[in-house]
Amino acid sequence: MAIDRTPISKRCKALGISPAVLGYTSKKETKRNRTQNNRKKISEYGLQLKEKQKMKFIYGVLEKQFHHYYEIATREEGVSGENLIRLLETRLDNVVFRMGMAITRREARQLVGHGHFTVNGKRVDIPSYRVKAGDVVGLKEKSRKSPKFEQIADMVHGRIFPQWLDVNKETVSATILRLPQRDELDFEIQEHLVIELYSK
Repeated sequence: MAIDRTPISKRCKALGISPAVLGYTSKKETKRNRTQNNRKKISEYGLQLKEKQKMKFIYGVLEKQFHHYYEIATREEGVSGENLIRLLETRLDNVVFRMGMAITRREARQLVGHGHFTVNGKRVDIPSYRVKAGDVVGLKEKSRKSPKFEQIADMVHGRIFPQWLDVNKETVSATILRLPQRDELDFEIQEHLVIELYSK
């Protein structure tokens, strides 16, 4: 499997997103070269490509899988761009991140892969697993005693949970109340540009 080893801060700067969107805290803020990315006029294709790269980077999805999500999104009823966002938001690794059981999506993907989480009581170790409304995502009983998750709980203290998740801190679980909506995202994205890019 391909691994993107580009520094997070460098990728965030290039794509114009805050590291906080990914769960990272920025150690320092610099005023140097703040407008360097605005010097050149970006073409329509360049804008579309940048939005695609931004979505792939935020959710940690590679090209082949991302294109597969696009194909599903265009086949489903409704607006294709919103369908694409919904597909990405309902990935198990993203849900684990959203419910505050991982500091970043990258960490969530690793924790899911190691089998720490269950869906409706059954162990699931596939980060791309799609949850549905009514599903309950929980931390395995054995994993609850791990110092790792105590550390994560301290690090994500104060994180705001999306309204489509009902998080129960006592049982260390979250119920999917409904599918996420486009206007509930915590970052700016022009998903229609991604659809336009693929539909050429």
